[in-house]
Amino acid sequence: MSEQTTSELQTQGKSINAIPLKTAQKWAKRWTKQEGNYNKHHHVNAFLIPKVDLLEVLVEGVDAVRAYIGVDDAGVEKLMIVGTKFNPETGIYVDMISKTLGNSTGGEDNIYDFTEPCPPASDPESPLNY
Repeated sequence: MSEQTTSELQTQGKSINAIPLKTAQKWAKRWTKQEGNYNKHHHVNAFLIPKVDLLEVLVEGVDAVRAYIGVDDAGVEKLMIVGTKFNPETGIYVDMISKTLGNSTGGEDNIYDFTEPCPPASDPESPLNY
């Protein structure tokens, strides 16, 4: 996790922990096809999400956010967050993702991979930690 603040990142025109759409699609597909049954990941009961990354997605002018579950190349469960905009005609919150498969640093929309699975990033004293 970075020590930079969201305002520092905005001034620099950067987003941290953003991943390209192609990577997000690969991770989501892996979750759905290879790991599809959540019970195979029973050791993950939460995700730790850094504050700076939540702030980054919120400054995109979102109406809501949507979380997708994936598995990265190292087999680590990931929660990928995208901003959404409400479409009053359809009543659907539409993902703010372009259909192109580029790198987020090249002007693409951001998909945030800013999570750590719990465990190991758990609070051992939490009443929700079973």
